[in-house]
Amino acid sequence: MDPADFNYDLPEELIAQAPLTQRGASRLLYVPAGDEVYRELSFRNVGDLLRPGDLLVLNDTRVIPGRLYGAKASGGKVEMLLERILEPDLALVQLRSSRSPKVASQLLFEPDLQATVEGREGAFFLLRFSQELRPFLEVHGHVPLPPYIHRADDSADRERYQTVFAQEPGAVAAPTAGLHFDKELLADLAGKGIEQARLTLHVGAGTFLPLRPEQLAAGRLHSERIVVDADLCAAVARTRKRGGRVVAVGTTVVRALESAASGGELSPCKGETNIFIVPGYKFAVVDAMITNFHLPESSLLMLVSAFHGHAALLAAYRHAVEQKFRFFSYGDAMFLERGA
Repeated sequence: MDPADFNYDLPEELIAQAPLTQRGASRLLYVPAGDEVYRELSFRNVGDLLRPGDLLVLNDTRVIPGRLYGAKASGGKVEMLLERILEPDLALVQLRSSRSPKVASQLLFEPDLQATVEGREGAFFLLRFSQELRPFLEVHGHVPLPPYIHRADDSADRERYQTVFAQEPGAVAAPTAGLHFDKELLADLAGKGIEQARLTLHVGAGTFLPLRPEQLAAGRLHSERIVVDADLCAAVARTRKRGGRVVAVGTTVVRALESAASGGELSPCKGETNIFIVPGYKFAVVDAMITNFHLPESSLLMLVSAFHGHAALLAAYRHAVEQKFRFFSYGDAMFLERGA
């Protein structure tokens, strides 16, 4: 695997810096299997690409405002990005500072939170806090906008960097394909006979890190927590029986479903996944997917290339650039059919 094979040219001005006023106003590029005859729609017309009997699978994770700003007790600014909460006052985090803090050093976060560095796990730090972390973050934390959004978060991001069906707190990045849906659109799709089901994958801070050589060598990514329950497995079985398609809303849903089917068939699953889906992977569950556009040389671009076909996927990306689609988290979307 050479990440350079998953590169493409993207003008900086096509990276969306803020959401549109209305969720469903984004554009949608339909990329069918087997040819390059694309269709461009408004996302609110996604129902034109779905069929009665299809199953739409959504990720109901809820983003925690997991970014904090502060300083080392010895001086020097520090920025924290939550990876996951391990105990009420213990968390795994990314830290950005001029020099990495040492074990046992003290950090001070605004306005009145102290933390002690207890250790390191790879690229992450283990911090013990002076109070329970989650309630503090809900009041004082910043929305963890991705690094390619070059502005500070604002009050509007608390609502817009969150899907309307978000329910289970635990993510530090949104499952961005779901950001295009509003409640009216979901109700309209249900009225057309398109079933909906949910799972949970808590997106971790590792999603912002570049791929490391050891991940490529091992064929494993950072771990993320998933819950695929029996109700969802039953919904997939009903969909297969009636001849419908399983349509994943986002790469997080693809990752969770395919992880839950790693034993040969889809079954309930609760735990960790570090699955790394690359070209050559044989998909067991997902027939079509709705997804945003992904960063060059990223694991997510590798996943969608595996799903649709490497050359065909990059051709669709070139078309999207030529047509000035908006890219990444607050950008436009694609409807991809699975390639042969």
